[in-house]
Amino acid sequence: MPDNRLTKKKPPVYQTPIDQVTRAVALRFDEQTDSVPLVIAQAKGEIAKRIVELALEYDIPIYSDSGLVEQLLELDYYSAIPPHLYKAVAQVIVYVYQLGGQKTKNGTDF
Repeated sequence: MPDNRLTKKKPPVYQTPIDQVTRAVALRFDEQTDSVPLVIAQAKGEIAKRIVELALEYDIPIYSDSGLVEQLLELDYYSAIPPHLYKAVAQVIVYVYQLGGQKTKNGTDF
């Protein structure tokens, strides 16, 4: 029987007001080109707020996990996710897939 533990966890709903955002990380995972997810943006302070604003503006899914963000902030840009974070990042990917393959305003699939 398949292990569905990841899909049973309820995804966190993003509710943090923009003025309270202090850290943000953006990931990319394209099954066609990426063997593992990549960190494509990371920031603290005002730039982190801007990352979240842009995600909201373009309907890009936001997954809230401050512990994971702290660990991802330690990685270099465009670095592959290390194996010890696979499970946590897999939960982010499952969350995005649970949204039903919607398209963003700029036409990008996620």
